[in-house]
Amino acid sequence: MVGTTLSADEKKQLITRNLQETLGEDKLNKVLQERDLKIYWGTATTGKPHVAYFVPMSKIADFLKAGCEVTILFADLHAYLDNMKAPWPLLELRTKYYEQVIKAMLSSIGVPLDKLKFVKGSDYQLSREYTLDVYKLSSLVTIHDAKKAGAEVVKQVEHPLLSCLLYPGLQGLDEEYLKVDAQFGGVDQRKIFTFSEKYLPQLGYEKRIHFMNPMVPGLAGGKMSSSEEDSKIDLLDSPANVKKKLKKAFCEPGNIADNGLLSFIKHVLFSLFKEGEGFEIYRAADNGGDVTFYQYAELEQYYAENKLHPGDLKASVEKYINRLLDPIRKTFEQPELQKLTAAAYPPPAKVKANAAPAAGAADEEAPHRLDIRVGKVIEVARHPDADTLYVLKIDLAEAQPRTIISGLVKFVTVEELDQRLVAVLCNLKPSKMRGILSEGMVLCTSNADHTVVEPIVLPASATAGSRLSFEGYSGTPDEQLNPKKKVWEKLSVDFKTNADGVAVWKDNFLLTPEGEQLTSKLANCAIK
Repeated sequence: MVGTTLSADEKKQLITRNLQETLGEDKLNKVLQERDLKIYWGTATTGKPHVAYFVPMSKIADFLKAGCEVTILFADLHAYLDNMKAPWPLLELRTKYYEQVIKAMLSSIGVPLDKLKFVKGSDYQLSREYTLDVYKLSSLVTIHDAKKAGAEVVKQVEHPLLSCLLYPGLQGLDEEYLKVDAQFGGVDQRKIFTFSEKYLPQLGYEKRIHFMNPMVPGLAGGKMSSSEEDSKIDLLDSPANVKKKLKKAFCEPGNIADNGLLSFIKHVLFSLFKEGEGFEIYRAADNGGDVTFYQYAELEQYYAENKLHPGDLKASVEKYINRLLDPIRKTFEQPELQKLTAAAYPPPAKVKANAAPAAGAADEEAPHRLDIRVGKVIEVARHPDADTLYVLKIDLAEAQPRTIISGLVKFVTVEELDQRLVAVLCNLKPSKMRGILSEGMVLCTSNADHTVVEPIVLPASATAGSRLSFEGYSGTPDEQLNPKKKVWEKLSVDFKTNADGVAVWKDNFLLTPEGEQLTSKLANCAIK
């Protein structure tokens, strides 16, 4: 296998480069002195894989170069247990899609498939032995520990399903049943990894090594998420769509801290470059001319010093992304794979043709353009530089909570906001408020003289991350509302509570996926 001529130290360098954290380094050193490492990476087969999946794929390439035995787990059963992600028949199709698209990705970056092992979770997770271990684990784990372990990756609701509490334990058991030395994942998995280290030894199983990648910012800043169209490029996006999305990407001059493009270059492109290759920038002589960077740190410093225009960076990243996606697009030109894609990810159901308001769905100023989702406030703090502002951490069932600035200090206490369900407008352009980037807006009602302001009230059954919609309107929300066209400002004129205190847009109710209404104690008031 590739990498077997490397020394233990050289293998370790390849295995751990670009990781944010490693748990179990002593064991890693010991195993590498004796033999090649066995690692698994699992992915729940739910949302459509996007370009950020090249980040774990690039690390898998590193593992193989270091001589590791790598297993990729398609966690279909885990996906089913994660609250409200997808029904089982759809998951079966998505598992097939994941296998095909991930194999195409690995081929795109030159990873030989014969050196990998692909496993479907339900092939062994329904066995008698595994099931007995689940029961044994349930007799050891507290509800508190199970909920805490899944806090970053499992949808958090006020009354969680039992399936969500089982999820972290099952992921821990996978380490034993896949017979690996280590598990690899994002740093958002850390609580599950430490959960596994605590409980597997109580079942008589050994503690494993855990490798954690950093969370890569999305194109809009913040997270890169399957459910956030503005934050990601789909693996099957056309070159025109890639160009369009990169043009809208958040890429502030000199900003290296929250820059999805730079993170992609660091964690994907530089890890794939062969000896003598570098990141090439092509630009006009008036703008500095062509330049090639052979070390990522040099590129980062160059950008931080404002020597590289965001437009030139985007143009270069576009070229490399299309180079990665071209083989995948070609593979999925096959009719059977096109059919699989359509079946695994069907378009949203259309509103009935006889629904009167539906005619307005195609209008330029229709409310379906607003990406409004249920969020849960998990942390409340006062803004360090503004007495009237809160800094909120809000769970939207994404990889990490969003930071949202809200001017509710005078109207709502910390205790009233903490752990509260709120409606969040998610596709505003991120903006800094007194030095802190805000990634959305908590929707509130206000009386005429602005002496009473309160967040819209959601039903207790609402689930963090679920998208709200207006009765009679369907369609995909804008990737990002264009501030120059004042889309939100125009739509918000008709967004209010009616005489019964129910949230409406032109008398069309704002509804949860279950059809429940949102309310306020303030009737006939604006929602902003």
